[in-house]
Amino acid sequence: MHDDYQRIEAALRFLEGRFRDQPRLEDLAEHLHLSVFHTQRLFQQWAGISPKRFLQFLTVEYAKQLLAESRSVLDATYEAGLSGPGRLHDLFVTAEAMTPGEYKARGEALEIRYGFGDGPFGECLIAATSRGVCHLAFSGEDREAALASLQGRWPGAQFREDGESAEDYRRRIFPEGSRDGLAPVPVLLKGTNFQIQVWRALLRIPAGRAQAYEDVAAAVGKPGAVRAVGQAVAANPVAYLIPCHRVIRKLGVVGDYRWGATRKRAMLGWEAARRNPVEDEI
Repeated sequence: MHDDYQRIEAALRFLEGRFRDQPRLEDLAEHLHLSVFHTQRLFQQWAGISPKRFLQFLTVEYAKQLLAESRSVLDATYEAGLSGPGRLHDLFVTAEAMTPGEYKARGEALEIRYGFGDGPFGECLIAATSRGVCHLAFSGEDREAALASLQGRWPGAQFREDGESAEDYRRRIFPEGSRDGLAPVPVLLKGTNFQIQVWRALLRIPAGRAQAYEDVAAAVGKPGAVRAVGQAVAANPVAYLIPCHRVIRKLGVVGDYRWGATRKRAMLGWEAARRNPVEDEI
């Protein structure tokens, strides 16, 4: 799966760079050094739709449309609250914040188990305490750097490699089929009060939707704190589960992402494809 995502990432970079030329499937296959059949099958398995259709989800115009459509859904979701009927992403995520005392202790006396595993967006490092996932990061090719980042965030903790535990969480976070019947994934958040507010607001953004930074700032009651919201979004230590990839600029520009702008576009397009499961011609 790791190699598959690397090919998908290369495909996305190619499509983004040549969007105005409307590249053919044959052009993409040649760029990836794969047959046309293999290219189509790889993309279909990963995204559920053709490269041509997926490309539509990566345009600025689609992003603008997504923001416009999402606002009415998000208004209702925020009014319902995280525990109300509007909770959508939170159907499989339950978030708990550390107490001020625990935050100050910087993880002292905590045992954190971690492991690496493959997901639809590349290899990731998953770490968890007895209370839930506390860290999810995309490791890329540098496992040592990913692990050092985790340890730096929890300097007082005891770390134990546990591939079996990490794999169990990976299956629950990125299930092969339906999530029906799977237990919610618990998440333990360590951050300032403001960061926790922002991250909880992100949990209310449904999969396949997007929200502007300005709207997140308004949702947490601080409409003038757009820059601070951006910093809190960037500091999210639990990739994908806390969906910071669903926050984009109000002009429809995807913008930067801690784990790469291409990966962010891949996540948005992957979720959009599942919200709009309509296949078209090759």
